[in-house]
Parts: sequence; structure tokens; C-alpha cells
Amino acid sequence: MNTTTYAQVPGDDIGWLTTDQMREVDRVMIEDLGIILFQMMENAGRNLARLAIDRYSPKSPVVAFGNGGNGGGGLVCARHLSVSGVPVRVVLATDRESLTPVPKAQLEIIEKIGVPVLTDVPDDADLFIDAVIGYSLSGDPRGRAGEVIAEIDSKSVPILSLDTPSGLDTASGVAGTPHIKADATMTLALPKNGLREHDSVGQLFLADISVPGFVYENMGVPQTPDFSHGTILEILR
Repeated sequence: MNTTTYAQVPGDDIGWLTTDQMREVDRVMIEDLGIILFQMMENAGRNLARLAIDRYSPKSPVVAFGNGGNGGGGLVCARHLSVSGVPVRVVLATDRESLTPVPKAQLEIIEKIGVPVLTDVPDDADLFIDAVIGYSLSGDPRGRAGEVIAEIDSKSVPILSLDTPSGLDTASGVAGTPHIKADATMTLALPKNGLREHDSVGQLFLADISVPGFVYENMGVPQTPDFSHGTILEILR
């Protein structure tokens, strides 16, 4: 594991969001400010790739992605890993037909640049990047997503989760069956309340996706993060 360090912020010195507040942040960014989902996804995926390289120096990472925005961010991460010379592969945690337009477009890019797309979880990964389910989770993971989550979690390999460990409810902090037990989680915008105490989160990082501070202040969350020294912070819980 690499020794790269990031600026540390005590959890009590930063605002935490409910899941509903995070939905409102996304709405304001897209509808009011015109910052499209692709832009936020690019920021998320680029930061996730940077954290993966800095923290793990992976030689055979595998990104598992689902059918929503979280999956799209994972695919952006895979693209950045690939162009950085890291031989990444991706695993479908859904069927292609159920992909929403944004991750579908990201998958097409991945395939054009030659990143292998797998249907089964391989046994030779040295890092799993979990981008299966984000804050939209409702109930236990089901179907193919649940199968992939369970299989990844059974491996003796570090797992880096995007936004939240898949299967963990960001509103309640309740872990479903199955769920990912991450070595580290890189959450976005501001940390979600359900991540505050749960052991499955691992080491918690926060990435900048370019949310203006006034968006939080207008929601009554005044403690905005300071990304002036870098786009990734470590949150001390």
C-alpha cells in the first residue's frame, strides 16, 4: 500500500448530508446551475482513479459497476486508470439492457479504448473498485448486483468503494445483505450521515465534484469542505 497522504479533516469540522439533501444537491447542480451529470461524474471518476493509484498502486484492478450514476463514475475511473497505464478491467454488475443512458455511454467509451469488459468476477484482481450501488439503495441488493457484491466481498483483496460501500444505506447506516466491507470509501460532495459510524466504510475520503459552497449554505449546511490544497480530503470519523 502506498504512503501518499491527504489533508485530514475532523468529521466534526465538516457538514454531513442526509440522503435527501444529497438528492437536492444533485438537483440544484443539474437543473439550477446547468452542471450536467457527465461533468460531476468526470470529477468523481478522476478523483477515484487518483486515490486508487496513490493508495494501492494496483497492477490488476477490477472495477465493478452498476446501472446508475455510481456505475458511470466507476467507468470514468476505469478510463483514467487505463490512460495512466494501469491494466484495468471492468465487471458488469447488471445486464446491458438495464443500463441507464449515462453509464451506457461511459461503457461505450471504455470499450472503444480497449478496456476488457467481463461478465464474471475474476480471481486475480489485486484491488476491487466498488461502483455498483450508490446512495439510491432501497432494501437489500438484489439480482446480479447482489451476486457481484457478495462475490467481491468474499475475496481477500482490498476494496475501494465509490460514495458508499454497495449495500450500505446512506440514510440509516444499516448494512443490507449482502454488502461491501470496504478498506476505504471515497464519498462525494459531502459525507452522508449513514457513513459516520459504520465499520464497513473503512478509511473515509471526500472528493470535490465542484459543488459551490452556497449550495450547502442554502440548505442550512454551512461547514463546507476546503479543497484549496487538493481535490481529495481524508475525513477523520
